[in-house]
Order: sequence, then structure tokens, then C-alpha cells
Amino acid sequence: MDLFLREVAVRIDADDVLSRIDALIDLRAFSPILTRGLGRSGDGPQGYDPLVLLKCLLIGQWHGLSDPKLERALKVRLDFMMFCGLGLHAPVPDETTHCRFRNALVKGGVYDDLLAEVCRQLEHHGLKLKAAEAAIIDATLVESAARPRNHIDPPQDRAEGDAPDAPDMHFSADPDARWVKKGSKSTLGYKAFARTDEDGYIDRVHTTPANQAESPQFATMIEGATAQRVLADKAYASKANRDALRGQHRDGIMRKAARGRPLRPSEKRFNKLISKRRFRVEQCFGTMKRLFGLHRARYFGCARTHAQLAMAAIGQNLLKAANKIILNPQTPAIA
Repeated sequence: MDLFLREVAVRIDADDVLSRIDALIDLRAFSPILTRGLGRSGDGPQGYDPLVLLKCLLIGQWHGLSDPKLERALKVRLDFMMFCGLGLHAPVPDETTHCRFRNALVKGGVYDDLLAEVCRQLEHHGLKLKAAEAAIIDATLVESAARPRNHIDPPQDRAEGDAPDAPDMHFSADPDARWVKKGSKSTLGYKAFARTDEDGYIDRVHTTPANQAESPQFATMIEGATAQRVLADKAYASKANRDALRGQHRDGIMRKAARGRPLRPSEKRFNKLISKRRFRVEQCFGTMKRLFGLHRARYFGCARTHAQLAMAAIGQNLLKAANKIILNPQTPAIA
């Protein structure tokens, strides 16, 4: 640590959120994931340390900064410099570097692995349960970064889960975004799925175009779940989904009335009990939209939007953990 970083460390309060995260998470454990995602062999000229770029990526997501604004902030914000380990005379990654790094990780498909590593370290610290009593699944709409073309009318109201848009029909510059209508509002964008535990830690995310129904994504969302029971709302109520839970998890999918078969009193009581426990996932979506900008996609395409969702989930988990712990300077890093 040079004299500049030492002076910055004195000025910045130890209760600063970034300081807590830096003490809690051992980013060295992310190196194999980043190496795999970037496809680097270790030979040839060396650029910026991928761990520094990952920290920059996290700061940009945390504060909703575009790549140009992130480059500027890294030059003037002392707490950002301290978190990333950038000295006063050290070169600062420019906006093109941030963009290329983010897109390389998208191409490498490692954002889910980054989220899994964060969860593993939180479990190691005892902040997150490895085998929670319940896993909660839900989805929310994310508006596309592109504006709809004005000369194309939005599709008429239809039941969710109907046949998707024709492959050759594009309503905006975003090729993967699709329309869905809920109530009186039409939205062009994506569906962001999340699986949380009862403490509100997200351990799995998934992204689809907005017009795809939620129920068929249930099997994807329960992959790797270790919870005793899986909780979900009526959108996931189907025989196939209940069969997928049989023998692995207890059924916590809310009951749905059918034509000519209203819910029994016991089913109504069951739904009420499940509703009281499902609020955690709604809180997570609220935090990710309010603090991490998930209400609107920042990039075009399903893969890039999924990367934004994964980074928002990482930010949500780290924020929850940082607010939960009392920073202890003697806490050893995770090996």
C-alpha cells in the first residue's frame, strides 16, 4: 500500500459499505472464474488486473454509472480508488476497457458463476444458510433499453403464455425484447426470475423475453436448490411443476382455482400462509430496481440483460451482508 492509499484509508470511515465488502469478500477466489470467462492463457501482454476491473464493474452497477461516468468517478472518488486499489499515479481503466471487459464476461457466460461464488463466501461466513428451510421463486418485468418503433402498434391483450411473437417481428432495436400486457399496461422487455431464501439472499437468476410464461421456467429455477420447500405463486401452479418437486422438495406452490372447482377452505388457508412468506423475493426485486437500476435494461439483448440481473443480485446480496455484519478488522480473508 503506497502513501496515498494509506492516507485514503485513514480518511474513509471503516463503516463505509465498500470497506465492509472489501473486508468480507475475498475477490482472489474469483480469479479462476474471470480467467475462464476472458479466455486468457496467461501468455502475451498483460493488461489491467481482472480483479480490479471486476471491482470497477461492481461499483458501476452499485451506483448506476455509465462507462464514461465510471471512468471519471475512478479518477476523483477516494473511496472508489481505495476499493479498487488504484494509486494516485496508477493508470485508470477507460470506458472502452470497462465495456470490453463486461462483454467478454457475457460471452464467457460466467455471471452465474460469480453470483454462486458470492453465495458460497456468504455461507462460509455464516451470513447465508447453505440449506435453507424455503426457496422462494418469482419473476418481475424489466423494461427494454430500446424504445418501441412508433409505426408498429403494440399487440392486443392476450393471455400470458400464449404463442410468442413471430421470429421475424421486431418491435424495436433490441432484437430479444418482446411485448407483454398486464392489466392495462404493455411492456416491451424481459422477465427477470430470481430464487431467494427466507433471509432474502438471491442464489439463482434467469432471464427470458417478456412474453414467455413463467410456469415453464420453474424447472430451471429449482435446479441446484437445497431448500426443504419451494414457495411460488399461482403462476407456477401446474401438474408438471408439482411433479418436478416430488421426492426432492416439499410443495409450496399456491393452489389455483379452476372452472367449476373453487378453492377449498384448507387451500385458501394454505395460500395465505405461503403469501406471508413470499414477500422476501418481492423485497429483493424492489431493492434491485430502486438501488441497482433493474427497472430498465441498460443494454440490448437477453444475455446482456441477464448479466445486469446477475450483477444486481450480487449487489443485493453484498448490501444485505454488509448491513448485517459488524466490521471486524481482524476477520481473516477466505482462502
